[in-house]
Amino acid sequence: MRLAFPDRTLRTGSAWVIRHGLELTLLLEGILLRETTTPPPFPLLLRASFAAARTAALFEALDEGTGQNAPPPVWTGLMGADQPPSPTVLMEIWETLETHLPSEARHAATPSLPLFESLFSWLTKTWSLIGPLEVLMAAGGDARLQLDPRNGLNHYGCSHRPRPWAATFASSTASSVSERGFAAAEQVRIRLQRALLYDCSHSMLLEAAGNVRHRLAQYYGLPDGERVILAPSGTDCELAALAIAEMNPARKPVTNILIAPEETGRGVPLAAAGRHFAADTARSPHVPRGQSIEGFGPIAEDAVEDVRLRTPDGSEVDEAILTQECRAHMERAIRAGRHVLLHQLDLSKTGLLAPNETVLETFSREFGQDCDIVVDACQARLMPSRIGGWVQAGRAVMITGSKFFTGPPFCGALLLPEEWRTRLDHDPLPIGLKAYAGCGEWPECKATRGLSEVVNHGLILRWAAALAEMEALTSIPSLEVRWRLERFLSGVREAMTQCPDVLLLETPTPVRASLPNSWDDMTTILSFLVRAPGQGAEDEFIPLELEKARQLYHWLNADLRPVFGPDEPERESEVAGLLCHIGQPVAVPSTALGGEKAGALRISAGARLVSGEPTHANLSTEVRLAREIADARMILAKISLICHHWERIARYDPLPTYAPATLPVPAPARSLSQQNGEK
Repeated sequence: MRLAFPDRTLRTGSAWVIRHGLELTLLLEGILLRETTTPPPFPLLLRASFAAARTAALFEALDEGTGQNAPPPVWTGLMGADQPPSPTVLMEIWETLETHLPSEARHAATPSLPLFESLFSWLTKTWSLIGPLEVLMAAGGDARLQLDPRNGLNHYGCSHRPRPWAATFASSTASSVSERGFAAAEQVRIRLQRALLYDCSHSMLLEAAGNVRHRLAQYYGLPDGERVILAPSGTDCELAALAIAEMNPARKPVTNILIAPEETGRGVPLAAAGRHFAADTARSPHVPRGQSIEGFGPIAEDAVEDVRLRTPDGSEVDEAILTQECRAHMERAIRAGRHVLLHQLDLSKTGLLAPNETVLETFSREFGQDCDIVVDACQARLMPSRIGGWVQAGRAVMITGSKFFTGPPFCGALLLPEEWRTRLDHDPLPIGLKAYAGCGEWPECKATRGLSEVVNHGLILRWAAALAEMEALTSIPSLEVRWRLERFLSGVREAMTQCPDVLLLETPTPVRASLPNSWDDMTTILSFLVRAPGQGAEDEFIPLELEKARQLYHWLNADLRPVFGPDEPERESEVAGLLCHIGQPVAVPSTALGGEKAGALRISAGARLVSGEPTHANLSTEVRLAREIADARMILAKISLICHHWERIARYDPLPTYAPATLPVPAPARSLSQQNGEK
């Protein structure tokens, strides 16, 4: 199929022209697969043309302000707006769009206002579903997914498009989408855009949601997708787990026992109490953070218990003490006539696990029907068969595709044991959950009748990307996975011991039951402290306090070359220019700071490191891993550079950027204080 672009169009923004042409071709090819007449019906051509124009306008806006593109047509701003243009304006825009159609798709029909009024009605219904993958994938989460227009990154310093030039070991927090993941999600997006033309997007998204749930069930060895609930985040999974725990056979009020919420997510304690954990949700732009969600049972002030993993000096709590604290909370709750929801944390942000498997089995025998167990496995650094075994044993498991698997941020799931799934056939869910979930993301059951019928398309696209990474990992034999992880982690540990500006924190190896050819008994999150500026290598190690660690974390993800003058070697430094994305700093107590919090940064091994990107196919595994280790060494070198030039860099406070700067450049933009916020 050949598209025709008049000279006046080609003189406008090239990015818009190319993307419009590509999108229009995809949509017209979809039409020609279904239509037997030539040219296709005129209303379909109108829909395809304007859908392609909107996608191109949103795509062009992603690079707005970079100076990389010529100005697009003046009306593209209207096509990228929050609402579609009026029917009369659509008629004016059509005068240009009509000239882009290939000759075989040209139509003799005379445009009329009623046709464009009908088009306007269709655009109004579909407007939020039309767009490029980078935009659609950011929908259906919360404010943390939205891109900062100054740098094209979200709250986590990630992009919704691949970022292959960055050194990325951030799987303990969040990662930019991979090439493999982007390609997989793009196929789902194309299906959605074509379905919109025929008013069948709802059924297409329901089918896609069912497909995601089915593939997750297959991955973990569950009977079917009816055992899987999709959720935007691990914190949303916490709400789902609490709702089902409240459906316990005796309908007792719930005491929720959390393990180290300070090492999971900031909103978890609120979600564990059935409260709004943020100011917005996946489906509502405004909710009252901290207030009870309608329909959840009354949660007493002492009904959410925290069990700490670390002592005030930062060391790990003794296992026997932690077990006894859990037992005491459970016994007290049961004596008070309450049902217990006990969490196992596997793993924390810094790689800790508690309570252990033996303790959980003991608690299950002792407390029986008075206790539900949910495993927070959102890091997902586990053999699939191990997680499947837990579900079969009666535990619910929270997972994400965005940590170890390096899928886009905000794709979570709750895996249900049989007894939990049965509860959903009796009582309705809390009505307030409709602000968080749709029935298409849950099993088909009585409980979901009050939820929204609208499918979270952003969640489905993000899971499509994550599943591509999960399935790539399964293609590698387990023993080979283990070797690749060991090769990388040993190389990074060696590099850390050689860097005087960092201190590797000791993390105990996860204690798990033995499985054949397993790799999940390894520590894959390397947490470390950074020496505060102004110290020598021979001085006592004083770590960066938490807020300064957050500053360093953001500066690592920025091109620092513009900070330096043309005659300084750092101006041309590969280290200064490398964009480095690692795990957000975690607050850990520090005796060297008088009990104040230090910030532990993290370099983690994720699934993408094991499987490699498709563009790495021509590299041997040894060469590819050597490059990954070299990138980690570059990150440590950049940390040292920042510490050496701390005051100068602090004066500029450069923003993280999607891509490296093109020198020469003006002084970098200054970041806002909230850029240094923590999850």
